[in-house]
Amino acid sequence: MTTNLALALTIGGLFAAGVYLMLSRNLIRVILGFLLAGHAVNLLLLTSGKGGVPPIVGEAQNGEQLADPLPQAMILTAIVISLAVSTFLFAMAYRNYRNTRDPEIEDELEPDEFADAEAGAGEE
Repeated sequence: MTTNLALALTIGGLFAAGVYLMLSRNLIRVILGFLLAGHAVNLLLLTSGKGGVPPIVGEAQNGEQLADPLPQAMILTAIVISLAVSTFLFAMAYRNYRNTRDPEIEDELEPDEFADAEAGAGEE
C-alpha cells in the first residue's frame, strides 16, 4: 500500500512540475516540463500493469500469474515518441535562439496594437 502511495505522489509531483515548467516562457523550461510530464506518464503506465512471471511460453508453472505485456509495450512506444518530440523541440529552441539570441518567447501583439504598429511604420 505504501509503495502505491509513494508512486502516486511521485507521479503527481512529476506531472505538476512538468505542467508548471511548460507554462513558462523560456523554451528550455518548456522542453524540460515536457520531459518531466513524459516521465510521469511512463510511471503511470508502469503502475497500471500487473506483476508476475514474464509472459513467455513455458515459463508459468502451477498456475502462476503472468505479467501484462501491454503496459511495457506502451511505455517503450511512449519513450520513442517523447525522444522524437523532444529532439524536435530542442531543434526549434535552437533555431529560435540563433534567430533572436533570446531563450524567452516575446509577447504577441494584440490585433489593435498590430494595426497601430503597421500604421506607425507606414508614416516613417
